[in-house]
Amino acid sequence: MGKITNDMKIVVIGGTGLIGSKLVNNLRELGHEVIAAAPSSGVNTLTGEGLDAALTGADVVVDVANSPSFEDSAVMEFFRVSGTNLLKAEARAGVKHHVALSVVGTDRLQASGYFRAKKAQEDLIRESGIPYTIVHATQFFEFVGAIAQGATKGNEVFVSSALIQPMASEDVATAMVEAVLAAPINDITEIAGPEKLRLDELVGKFLKATNDARVIVTDSAATYFGVELSDGSLVAGDSAYLGHWHYDDWIKTQAVPAK
Repeated sequence: MGKITNDMKIVVIGGTGLIGSKLVNNLRELGHEVIAAAPSSGVNTLTGEGLDAALTGADVVVDVANSPSFEDSAVMEFFRVSGTNLLKAEARAGVKHHVALSVVGTDRLQASGYFRAKKAQEDLIRESGIPYTIVHATQFFEFVGAIAQGATKGNEVFVSSALIQPMASEDVATAMVEAVLAAPINDITEIAGPEKLRLDELVGKFLKATNDARVIVTDSAATYFGVELSDGSLVAGDSAYLGHWHYDDWIKTQAVPAK
């Protein structure tokens, strides 16, 4: 895909978060005018505060914001209200490309309230009439600790042995730059890590590297955000863009000295 010239105004919704802050830096280094939009900078997609001002003259809007709550009704409210307000503001501003970060497997994981909300967000984008690219990413390495926490009962961590294809946030940001600078595809593109691992192995390596005494219990019935997994649930298709960071290399950066 051909890249657009380096004189665009790009607004990154969620621009102060894990992915957003990296994306903002990467795009600025390429010479673009980039607005890091977040409630802390006076732009609130839930209330609409600051949206019209931030989007004035914008060529591309990138939505990498996430719900502060994963509770079913709260996350649905967040993505529906935020998405509706944002897309209406983009239409008023004449935005030429809407890029959204979503999740590989969203359509397969609809037993989960979180993934139902992500699908609702994607449906709003498709119906908006604004040219778009939806980037489906696999789980981030940086979220493995939260997966472990959510699966913990006492001193045991109950996780499935299903395959997962996680990726580093650095690679997510790099792939998002490619999507932002390319023409809209009006479709979904997938990005993922360079290798597939078992979920119990993934979490176990994290616990070991961080000297966490909790014990992994492999349980085929253990759920992931409320969904029972198969080997195809959390992995990307063959045409996905693959990142460069391998999990074993990344985990070394998280290791803590043994006590």
